[in-house]
Amino acid sequence: MAISDLYSTGKHKQEIGHFANIVKIAKADGEITEGEEALLIKAGKSLNITVEESILILINPEKFPTNPPASYDDRIERLYRLAKMILVDGDAKLPEVKLMRKIAIGLNFSNENAEKVCDEAIHLVSNKNDLNDFIVAIKKVDSV
Repeated sequence: MAISDLYSTGKHKQEIGHFANIVKIAKADGEITEGEEALLIKAGKSLNITVEESILILINPEKFPTNPPASYDDRIERLYRLAKMILVDGDAKLPEVKLMRKIAIGLNFSNENAEKVCDEAIHLVSNKNDLNDFIVAIKKVDSV
């Protein structure tokens, strides 16, 4: 097996873990809306998740651990996708926000900063900031 095969497998495990986190957010309020379902399909495709993997993850997302990327920018991008899922149906519900904060800690944001980073992430996405502006703003909030 080549080194590139190992990297690909590791990256795919990260993508599966991230997709599972997105599913957890979608399910946090007890139902998956049409908007959440559409975003799950889009996220699954962009993360190269197979239909079979998607089904397994949808059934039991807790079975798949968060595997945070080493890159700080990639971890911030994960936060961006989580905030987009929270806001896809128009408002941030408390169970979703609480779960996002736990996931943020799993993404290696500090316990002290997780709440303010997540609150800022939701604020930025609700104001339609693009990913580049989001990354810059989260870095400012996380460094305070």
